[in-house]
Amino acid sequence: MTIGVLCAIPDELASFAELMGDVVHTEMAQWTFAAGSIDGHRVVAAESGMGKVNAATATTLLINRFGCDAVIFTGVAGGLSPELAIGDIVVAEKIVAMDSGIIEEEQLSLYQPGHVRFFNPTDELGFSVDENLLGRVQRKLSSVLLPFLDAEAGGQDRAPLITFGTIVSGDAYLHCDATRMRLHRDLGGSAIEMEGAAVAQVCAAFGVPWLVIRALSDLAGHDPDIDFTLYTTQVAHAAVHIVHSLLPILA
Repeated sequence: MTIGVLCAIPDELASFAELMGDVVHTEMAQWTFAAGSIDGHRVVAAESGMGKVNAATATTLLINRFGCDAVIFTGVAGGLSPELAIGDIVVAEKIVAMDSGIIEEEQLSLYQPGHVRFFNPTDELGFSVDENLLGRVQRKLSSVLLPFLDAEAGGQDRAPLITFGTIVSGDAYLHCDATRMRLHRDLGGSAIEMEGAAVAQVCAAFGVPWLVIRALSDLAGHDPDIDFTLYTTQVAHAAVHIVHSLLPILA
């Protein structure tokens, strides 16, 4: 079994590369794919780049060209829930695209990507993680403890939490407190990012299981008062630790 791992930032990809043995690099379009093994599990990793088109293309290549049987996307995200803090991890139970739908009377009504009400209609909104896989992930991560972040990296007086919830995706970077509150209220979103919905949509088309795992860098709509380089380095190690622990249940 081959597991694809997409990362949002170079630090994360470098951390995975440190764990991988017998790495072979393949250049394809704008991506560099690193294929190797971690604890006997075959892994292909790449930095996807920002946005849903980049994520969809990289995911398609992982599945179609490298034969990946599952795909994990990991990276940073903005927080939507005021109950979560910098460094907390959100594992998607569901992904919803916030910029797909029908515009009526100057308002966007969300609708499933690839569908409209009058053509190929659907009652679905968003993409849900396979229930059996989600259950295995929840059981596995229930015993995983994350290290404290340094104060300069946004660390709190507690270790980062691992939570499960809805993640919202869109190609626009969110810097609006009112929109953050609306997305949390209307969609129950815990975090917002720019790639996950595309990864989930492509994986659904191929019938491949997927996971999206995000570390919160801020409360979306507010600029974080942190050393972002230090933050990304420490969060990258936490993300690698989480994905590393999940490889056996995906194989």
